[in-house]
Parts: sequence; structure tokens; C-alpha cells
Amino acid sequence: MPRIIKSEAPVVVDVPEYEGRFAEVGPYTVSFETFPQDADPTGLFAGLPDGRCQCPHWGTVVSGRLVYRYADHDETFLAGEHYYAEPGHVPLAFAGTEVVEFSPTDALSQTLAVVGQAMDAQRTAGV
Repeated sequence: MPRIIKSEAPVVVDVPEYEGRFAEVGPYTVSFETFPQDADPTGLFAGLPDGRCQCPHWGTVVSGRLVYRYADHDETFLAGEHYYAEPGHVPLAFAGTEVVEFSPTDALSQTLAVVGQAMDAQRTAGV
């Protein structure tokens, strides 16, 4: 049976406001995400349809608070809660938040490609 623990997952993104460790397990990617600072990545999603993530996620908030913002409402999840984030969201995380999230690898890869391009553009612009 496929399995992964956080310490074995490679760090893919490491910026001051976010650390993301990702590992494929079957057709899903497990993400271990840590937010040392408040993070509002709205601008990074601008290249996606409606400027929102189109990948579904299932997860658990290990610590802190996570908000998924949709066009017509917000959903807030706190430490110890499990969640489903349907497509069409933008995340908002707060300092000290840690989550473990499961996402379909293909959909997540498409999203991360766009977000990665936006991050590269910000670095180039010195933002």
C-alpha cells in the first residue's frame, strides 16, 4: 500500500510565507503545507479560470486556521477539522497554520504550473 510521512516528502516550495512538501500516492498528491506567516495568494491564481483554483482538495487542519474563499461565500476550517474544498476557491491561511491535503495529481499539477509561473514572475519583478 502506498504511504508517505511528512519527513519523507520533498520540499517543493519554500518561501517565507509557505512551505509545501508534495508526494504522489496513487493517483493523488499528498501535500504537507505549513504557513509561518499570513498568506493571501490571490494574485498567484490570476492565470486560472475565474482567478480561482479548479482542483478539489480533501484535507485536515493540523494547526491554525484556513479559509477557502469562493465567489459567493467563505468557508473557515480550524485545527482538528477535516474539509473538502471544491473547485473554484482561493485559499487564505494564517501564521501557524499547518494542513495535510489530498488532491488529484493531474488537476493539482495544472494548478501548480500556473501558480509557479506567477511566483517566478513575482521574483523577476522583485515583489
